Amino acid sequence: MKRLGDVIILELPATLMGTPSVIHPVALVGPDHILTLVDTGLPGMLDAIIGELHAADFTLGQVRRVIVTHHDLDHIGSLEAVVHATGAEVWALEPEVPYVTGERRAQKLPSPEQAQAMLADPDLNPVMRAMLTREPVRVPVSRALRDGDLLPGQVRVIATPGHTPGHLSLLVPGGNILISGDALTSQDGALHGPLSRATPDLPGAHDSVRRLAQEDVQTIVTYHGGVVSDDAGGQLRALAASLDS
Repeated sequence: MKRLGDVIILELPATLMGTPSVIHPVALVGPDHILTLVDTGLPGMLDAIIGELHAADFTLGQVRRVIVTHHDLDHIGSLEAVVHATGAEVWALEPEVPYVTGERRAQKLPSPEQAQAMLADPDLNPVMRAMLTREPVRVPVSRALRDGDLLPGQVRVIATPGHTPGHLSLLVPGGNILISGDALTSQDGALHGPLSRATPDLPGAHDSVRRLAQEDVQTIVTYHGGVVSDDAGGQLRALAASLDS
């Protein structure tokens, strides 16, 4: 767990595509110590989320809303568990809502026909088999967000489509902290663009990077990679410029 003012950065160990990693949901501290959780990690991470909140002297019961940056499983896997435990509202960008509610099939899953063919393979990776056979996440969305919406604490919603149709990022005014979801990635404090193999609309995602580069950003929190603090705004502008070349 790391804390930057009213931004609590959770550090949840995860195995992604067979590789050990750490993912970074965020909790935003609002008035009266009410928490807004941004993303919820993979399935089965409720206890890890509780532990990270306790490390910051908060409890899960203080979570009143969950903002979903996008519907990929590593971001909404524990959403149902969090909502069941807290009664929190769920907010997501308007184009992402039908994926969060389960009305539409997750964008990056194989088609039902492809999935059946894959499941017929006895050598299919067990993790992939579990992903293809698990019930989809189905959670009601209380508020459909739009680009430019101001949330409690004057946190601003920025639509950053490309990685998914309704991907969003958040700009926290205290310290000009950008919560980028998967619109950006990082490694050891160095900023990178979205992961190309997991981004169906890469040109759209690059447009989103260029849009983010227009913001006054001092610190960036990437879901994959964590905190970028060394000249984060300069790194972002340089990344956006490199996409034009």
